[in-house]
Amino acid sequence: MNLLNHDLVPDQPFGHIRYEERPVLGRDGKPVEDLHNIWIFLDNEKQLNSYTTSAVKEVILGLRRASCDRNCVAVIFTAVGDKSFCTGGNTAEYASYYAGRPLEYLQYMRLFNDMVTNILLCDKPVICRVNGMRIGGGQEIGMACDFSVAGDHARFGQAGPVHGSAPDGGSTDFLDLYVGVGKAAESLVLCDPWSAQKAARLGIVNEVVPVYRKADGTFIANPFVITDRYVDEFGRIVHGEWATGAAKAQASETVKACTVDLSRLDTAVDALATKLLMTFPDCTRKTLESLRKKKLEAWYRNSETNRSWLALNMNTEARAGFPAFHYGDRSEREINFVLLRQRLAQGAVFDEALIREVLPPSAVKAMDAEKQ
Repeated sequence: MNLLNHDLVPDQPFGHIRYEERPVLGRDGKPVEDLHNIWIFLDNEKQLNSYTTSAVKEVILGLRRASCDRNCVAVIFTAVGDKSFCTGGNTAEYASYYAGRPLEYLQYMRLFNDMVTNILLCDKPVICRVNGMRIGGGQEIGMACDFSVAGDHARFGQAGPVHGSAPDGGSTDFLDLYVGVGKAAESLVLCDPWSAQKAARLGIVNEVVPVYRKADGTFIANPFVITDRYVDEFGRIVHGEWATGAAKAQASETVKACTVDLSRLDTAVDALATKLLMTFPDCTRKTLESLRKKKLEAWYRNSETNRSWLALNMNTEARAGFPAFHYGDRSEREINFVLLRQRLAQGAVFDEALIREVLPPSAVKAMDAEKQ
């Protein structure tokens, strides 16, 4: 039968993401004929798979294509490499182009909002394959997905209030639905990253698998994370917290003798897709649509006004925070927060002079060199 093509842009080439058909496995572990999964990869490994404007456009089109694919069982949203799923927007682009240009960023945020919306409206189940850091906007697009399966080396969290923005691209809408208001505030404001184990305990992640493989082929749990569950002297559950002191130093030595192997992550993703294969497609879609309503209610209520605020913020705090992160040395990627608060309390105007005053010296030096 000659079926109509409902793809938004048929035969659109992809140059900033990877779009692949991969087998969906039956219960016997063998590929199922005439069916497949669609894997969408963010492809900017050198910049920790941060999404550029061009990449966002292609993710939107990729999700639309996958949604219209009659043979697709599930969409796996992931990224290349083993360091990062996504660290959010591309800070090089933010710092060099969008900072100080609110109308341009307003248009960019229209694209970003459409990317999140297309995840939430996809006709297929969307699995986030977390192959490393899921930070900032990466956390936001990850939480828009229906399922998350992570390697135990992954980190989850935000960066906004530390680097000149607010996590209003979805995290302030979604995170409390997963973990409650108290833990959401802790992550959204303080920006301390959670381990994959802690993210699973709090309900952000469905499954965590080991990725560190020793020379003899055996896998070990992430040594940088406390995996033994216990209650401390204050009655707090300690499980999935970061190792410190001597334990952290020992972990560094341990991983030097290991390689990062994502084969178990792929096996877990394939197993989840197999379970989805063995459900009624319409009933599954309707179930996810009903579940997604909670996210969509908050998203539709806030995303447009958040878009406007985030654009205006490119004239003030983002104009300082993004250049500090992008141009600063690894040891100083934050502004002088104390000085900024002092100067604002004195009535200072948020202008170029104030920004240069609070930026780390290495950022100022790098920015000046770039202009020459």
